[in-house]
Amino acid sequence: MLRAAEGVTALNRRIFGLTKWLVYAIAGLMLFEVVSRYSFHNPTSWAPELATLLFGPFFLLGGPYLLHTGGHVAVDILSSRATGRFKSVLAILGALLALLFGAMLLRYSAPLAYQAYEYGETSYSAWNPVVWPAKSVLPLAAVLLILQALAEIVFAMRGRAA
Repeated sequence: MLRAAEGVTALNRRIFGLTKWLVYAIAGLMLFEVVSRYSFHNPTSWAPELATLLFGPFFLLGGPYLLHTGGHVAVDILSSRATGRFKSVLAILGALLALLFGAMLLRYSAPLAYQAYEYGETSYSAWNPVVWPAKSVLPLAAVLLILQALAEIVFAMRGRAA
């Protein structure tokens, strides 16, 4: 179990390592749009929308690894003072809440992503790209969050901190 938990964490670390570079692509797109609009008086219809479509994966695929590192915003009044077994119980409860959130996210996002793919849904904008790739990131991130929450439970049961 510990080996599987470490494997899930390594996978989420690699995905996070790749995904974090999307912020530079988003910044580049927005810079291109601003220069195009204000310097050349020729705004694009696609750059802001592509930046928005890239922000979803950037935001969502970082979450599972941040669960492991404790990078989310947290109220840690109890957990910062807890030690030993009580700290492990709190870690397990937190991981169970993340698992529940991931399961609900998966339950409601997977049908929407499948439907977007099945119907070839587009954004209905001037650029009008298909949106199923962006929508499919949500159930993928939910699965990765569920797996990381299970890994965190294993780590807490083994007395290993994040």
